[in-house]
Amino acid sequence: MVSNLAQRKSIFSLKTIFIGIHIVIWGIVLFLPYYISSPPDFNIGPVPGLFFTLTGVVHVFIFYTNAYYLYPKFLNLKWWWFYFITVIALLVLSFQMKHAMLINWFPTVAKNVSLYKFIYPPSIGIFIASFIYRKVVNKINQEKSLKEQRAEKLASELKFLRSQINPHFLFNVLTNLVSLARKKSDKLEASLLMLSDLMRYMLYDSQNRKVFLQQEIEYLNSYIALQKLRFGDAVNIKYTIHRNEEIKKHQIEPMLLIPFVENAFKHGVGWIDAPQINIMLIVKDDVLTFEVSNQYDAELDINKDKDSGIGLTNVKTRLELLYSKHYNLEIKDKDNLFRIILILDLV
Repeated sequence: MVSNLAQRKSIFSLKTIFIGIHIVIWGIVLFLPYYISSPPDFNIGPVPGLFFTLTGVVHVFIFYTNAYYLYPKFLNLKWWWFYFITVIALLVLSFQMKHAMLINWFPTVAKNVSLYKFIYPPSIGIFIASFIYRKVVNKINQEKSLKEQRAEKLASELKFLRSQINPHFLFNVLTNLVSLARKKSDKLEASLLMLSDLMRYMLYDSQNRKVFLQQEIEYLNSYIALQKLRFGDAVNIKYTIHRNEEIKKHQIEPMLLIPFVENAFKHGVGWIDAPQINIMLIVKDDVLTFEVSNQYDAELDINKDKDSGIGLTNVKTRLELLYSKHYNLEIKDKDNLFRIILILDLV
């Protein structure tokens, strides 16, 4: 609601500026004789200033009639012939209006036939300027419309991707909690409290276009703490964050980092002796570097089902949509060691 109001205000402001520019330009043109000439007639050459202004009003009529009525309404495959007829009629009308003003109000100027080349042809020049102006405006509007369509499509895709990652992540967390429930672990209550914090972030904070990086890190902290409650000392988790002031000022797409960590726990724990998961995050010179690695057993990993990889596929798509050429994602899978390195430009 606030965003739409701000957008409407922005559009209104741009329209006001646009109208203001037109008024200023035509004001200069119409009253030019009074800026550069002397009284009483304010002549521009042999042409009286008043006549110059009156013909300028005719030119204004030609310009806006064509630009905002004839061109957009009739210049199409069906009515193009009618458009040319009305344009000719408009120009002929402007000639007649100028001639009537000459004969009735400025008879001395009308006697000087050599001046006619400065009086009648400008109508054609103004029409051409109007035609070009309308084409340029149409081009700008078309590009703006395409940009808005792309933005709407991007927002729609991101909304879908976010809605996809939430239940997928929640399913995996609940699976972890089931194992604690089966063991009747006294850690279950603490785990449920952590889960509530995670869900609060998923349902509310992650709905924003971006969140502060510090929030995303706190989300990671809660998730890793939840996993530590579940596995205890059975899994060696090395989690390193190089904290500095840069972390506090940057923002990031919500739930962008968690799929990598989630994937490491999903495939790096289970059928492995002394499993180890390494997680490292650093921000330096406005660039985030995020590394996650885990060992796995390709033959015994039962988590590689048909739904495996949803999180990673999702985050790859979001990275491409949001950061395009401002990121590098390297995925290494060698000798049963899976490792991702994400380098992200935060500026």
